[in-house]
Amino acid sequence: MEIITSIQNRIYEIRGERVMLDFDLAALYEVETKVLNQSVKRNIKRFPSDFMFRLTNKEWSDLRSQIVTANVQMTETHKSIRSQIVTASQNKRNINVTPYAFTEQGVAMLSGILNSDKAINMNIAIMRAFVEIRKILLKQSDIKEQLKEIKERLGEHDAQLNQIYDAMENLLDEKAAERKWEDRVRIGFNK
Repeated sequence: MEIITSIQNRIYEIRGERVMLDFDLAALYEVETKVLNQSVKRNIKRFPSDFMFRLTNKEWSDLRSQIVTANVQMTETHKSIRSQIVTASQNKRNINVTPYAFTEQGVAMLSGILNSDKAINMNIAIMRAFVEIRKILLKQSDIKEQLKEIKERLGEHDAQLNQIYDAMENLLDEKAAERKWEDRVRIGFNK
């Protein structure tokens, strides 16, 4: 379970897609980023734009700031592990080249070009991590739907309560008007 959590921490949302970056995948597969990217380039037909894309400079800059912020917020144990991964991956990276982002389908396609036992086992773990994230998101959307439904019901109840309050005020006004009529000073003949 710890490996799945570690993988989930390396899944980012970019361009509305959940992706993993080339250097994170390389670290998980225990290969150099350069080797991973060379394998991808040799099999580029397997990686259309909805499987893999290169980050823009702005996306990369924004993501790096998120990674640094996440590192500061993590506990000391997790922080040191995550920092080691990012630092190790980034020390070898050409800073003028942005990383590739692989969607879930792109990561699945990597299993076809990386055939080591480590890559196969890690790919299975990565697919499980994506499934876990999808389950979490489905639960969140279900909760959002339930909250929306409750809000609508409360809105209906508010309208019904307002009608009841209005009716009660009308009744009280009528009773007050009747009392005034009965309590009035009578003029004319008294019997």
